[in-house]
Amino acid sequence: MKFTTEEKSWILYDCANSAYSLIIVTAILPVYFKFVAGNADVSASDTTAYWGYVSSFSTLIISILAPFLGTLGDYLGNKERFFRYSLFMGVIMTGALFFVPTNQWQLLLIVYTFSHIGYQAANLFYDAFITDVTENERNNLVSSYGFGIGYIGSALLFVVVMVLINTSTFGLVSSTQTIRLVFMMTTLWWLVFSIPMLRNVKQQYGLVKPRSPLKESYHRMIKTLKEIRNYKQVIGFMIAYFFFIDGVDTIVTMATAFGVDMGVKTSTLLLVLLVLNIVAFPCTLIYGWLAQKYGTKIMLLTAISIYFCICIYALFMKTVLDFWILGLLVGSSQGGIQALSRAYFARIIPKKQANEFFGFYNIFGKFSTVLGPILFSITTQLTGHSQLGIASLALFFLLGGFFMLRLKEAPLVQNSKE
Repeated sequence: MKFTTEEKSWILYDCANSAYSLIIVTAILPVYFKFVAGNADVSASDTTAYWGYVSSFSTLIISILAPFLGTLGDYLGNKERFFRYSLFMGVIMTGALFFVPTNQWQLLLIVYTFSHIGYQAANLFYDAFITDVTENERNNLVSSYGFGIGYIGSALLFVVVMVLINTSTFGLVSSTQTIRLVFMMTTLWWLVFSIPMLRNVKQQYGLVKPRSPLKESYHRMIKTLKEIRNYKQVIGFMIAYFFFIDGVDTIVTMATAFGVDMGVKTSTLLLVLLVLNIVAFPCTLIYGWLAQKYGTKIMLLTAISIYFCICIYALFMKTVLDFWILGLLVGSSQGGIQALSRAYFARIIPKKQANEFFGFYNIFGKFSTVLGPILFSITTQLTGHSQLGIASLALFFLLGGFFMLRLKEAPLVQNSKE
């Protein structure tokens, strides 16, 4: 399949930020944090809970700001500017992880919080750019290729990371120094693969900037909140998305902490995450292809059903083999559900207000991920079992599937409201 320069550049950014998601959010930093906090005599269950609370807090900040940032981003030129600001904030703070002393677990959480806010804010504008780089007929495939390339790209970097960690950088430095070096490598990877996006992707749809953008953005946001009830399919999808993406993001965020609590060795845990990303690459592309053939809605319901089964399976997990099976199940549908959600939403919103609507898309998605880690953390602390924390997330997939069933297939042609 041939892609335009803009589509290729947009797809490559998924390769850039996926490295942060895999290495910082999911794989290395959670384990490193548990090690640092554990040395300060913080219990295993409390370190897992603190990681969940901090993830919820950073997400809450973006959830509050998303609609306003999205509205500002709809003015011509602003989407690119705000994307750059968010990107550089995330990159700089990720690099700052390298300089955090190994006995400062509280400072480590603070720096991570700011890097995560920058990462999530950049993704808000990046997602909205899909309406600028491709047409409705192609966004299932373009979105899926983005996530797919992201998985395989981050997996390549992860292989290098695993070699360095397992050899302590070939015996040149300590394991702790190696992990700090990994933070800097992730920073450079994120920055380098962002360059095509920064150079080639421009805002095609937008509104003329008024004299008072802040004031006008506020009024537009209030007006949209009043009128959004007229976009029944948008509201219906955001409610469904609120629930099912909660479970998805919580599983991604808490996966390594869950594995450590199960007694899975760090080397095995990292290998599972690597295989998960390799499996996710072809599976995400398959989801995109099947969505073109059978419909986006059907494939989203398929992914939701698989995630529900994952939550139930967690109740019966006892061995490392069980953790492998869980990881493969997640890899089969993680990219698909994320890519098709983005593509579905892009097809039901007005393009000139894409950033504003993606702001609401993000607030629904991000507010949901405030609830997920909190539910997981509270359940884990009350019961002392991380498995019950994962199982509790089944509720979100049940509700997401219920509301998704009530929706129509996303149209290929923009409605007259644009």
